Amino acid sequence: MAERVILVILDGLRFDVAQTSMGYLAHWVETAQASLYRVQAELPTLSRPLYEVLLTGTPVSMNGIGANDVVRLSHQRSVFHQATAQGLTTAAAAYSWFSELYNRAPFDPISDRDQHDVTLPIQHGRFYWADSYPDSHLLADAEILRQQHTPDFLLVHPMGIDHAGHCYGGNSAEYRNCAIAMDSLLSHYLPRWRGAGYTILITADHGMNADGMHGGNLPDVREVPLFCFGPQFEPGIQQPALAQRAIAPLICDLLGVPPAAAMSPPLISGYPSQASPSHIAAPAPT
Repeated sequence: MAERVILVILDGLRFDVAQTSMGYLAHWVETAQASLYRVQAELPTLSRPLYEVLLTGTPVSMNGIGANDVVRLSHQRSVFHQATAQGLTTAAAAYSWFSELYNRAPFDPISDRDQHDVTLPIQHGRFYWADSYPDSHLLADAEILRQQHTPDFLLVHPMGIDHAGHCYGGNSAEYRNCAIAMDSLLSHYLPRWRGAGYTILITADHGMNADGMHGGNLPDVREVPLFCFGPQFEPGIQQPALAQRAIAPLICDLLGVPPAAAMSPPLISGYPSQASPSHIAAPAPT
């Protein structure tokens, strides 16, 4: 049965901080009402390339989005494309780079801040362009879009954790406290979204190192969480580590739409919960 899906990308959230500092999300895992995966991000661990990975399921060598300053529309079929092709409604409250990847590029703050066009992959969007844009405002933007347009697929993308990491480093109190604050914010929205019947996926693009950067290959920048809320998932902490490219075809499967040709099948441990376990494992650490 097709589901409506909310994908939350908590920019810059590394796995260990998600596991130790986000007690509200951990509660649902601990009480066997949600699942948690350790995801190994693709390389390079930079934002724009990993936005493309998360939404198209393709590696940099295929999609060509290899750096943050590659400003153009994606050449791949994203979850947004697959959903709208099947008549579903899409929406996003997200950073401007998502608009540049899937709607139009370059981003113009005046004409592209609010977008409502059913012919675009992201049909209803509110986009921001300052890294310091408050997470509380972004979550409110997302909820307004949800209430007004009832999207089948909604992307929610706050930047606060990443911004704190760049300012203070991934081992700082400020970084951890921003994760705690986001956890508290989510406690106000998850009950609404679950009550409205959404399957909810909460993940990150990359982590953050002690120097306040990312882009490399160590666990502090490469290991990120995936919390899954929905009856399709076996609850608890899941093994083994999951490849980030599995998330896009997973969303397509949940939505009941065909994956793009470049997406791998969503064979994931504990999903669906009634099936025998199988997985797309992350590649071995280098």
